[in-house]
Amino acid sequence: MIDLSLAQKVGAIARAAGDAIMAIYSGDFAVQTKADASPLTAADLAAQQVIAAALAELDPPLPIVSEEARAADWSQRRQWSRYWLVDPLDGTREFVKRNGEFTVNIALIDNHQSVLGAVLAPVTGDLYVAARGAGAWLQQKVDGPWQPIHARSLAQPATAAGSRSHGGPEHALLSQLVGGDYERLPMGSSLKFCLIARGAADVYLRLGLTSEWDTAAAQCVLEEAGGAVLDLAGAPFRYNRGESLLNPEFLAVGDGSRDWSARLQAATRD
Repeated sequence: MIDLSLAQKVGAIARAAGDAIMAIYSGDFAVQTKADASPLTAADLAAQQVIAAALAELDPPLPIVSEEARAADWSQRRQWSRYWLVDPLDGTREFVKRNGEFTVNIALIDNHQSVLGAVLAPVTGDLYVAARGAGAWLQQKVDGPWQPIHARSLAQPATAAGSRSHGGPEHALLSQLVGGDYERLPMGSSLKFCLIARGAADVYLRLGLTSEWDTAAAQCVLEEAGGAVLDLAGAPFRYNRGESLLNPEFLAVGDGSRDWSARLQAATRD
């Protein structure tokens, strides 16, 4: 079990990063293009600096893997049992569009599992935190009360959260998993996981590339709210698996009472 107070402390770090992001969001900013064709702004870098400095002050100090910092070589990372996994601004495309659907993601990885997560939506102020064995919690404003959140039983029809900026051929597989009459709810960044965790959606299927820092913090939130994140073979998501920091395709679900592994295996066999 991880102490919830540590998750709340990490949540405060996410809020500080969110303040740095919003200072840039409210004005004019330039957009660069990284080698992988994804966008980069001064807000990504400002949030990175805030988070890296604050995490370095925690005891004990742990290594950090972040989207906006050069990752340690696999020869080093393979020795790590615990480290921070960070996306200082998840959903830069949504940031550039100014639609508010971007987040700050900070996760603690222990033995390949996400055991602590903090996800902040800077525009709304919603802060989601979770710690292994301590539940998932939502704070809707600075110094506001912490509310426990729980995923819901699978609705009929189901609501599928989906990417606003990345389309994909998810319909056929989703239809097999939850029925073809599901409702679609477009949403940017890791907020899709958070919608499921708070009982506002049921599933999120991602066919296509994501990175480990895109999912780790929100996975902990969703799991502690009663849900799960599975690869398409039905196995729970794990981190620091090898040299690549890319995730396999996955399904995030809220209703943990269903045998999603069996459903996935049956659907992908067809």
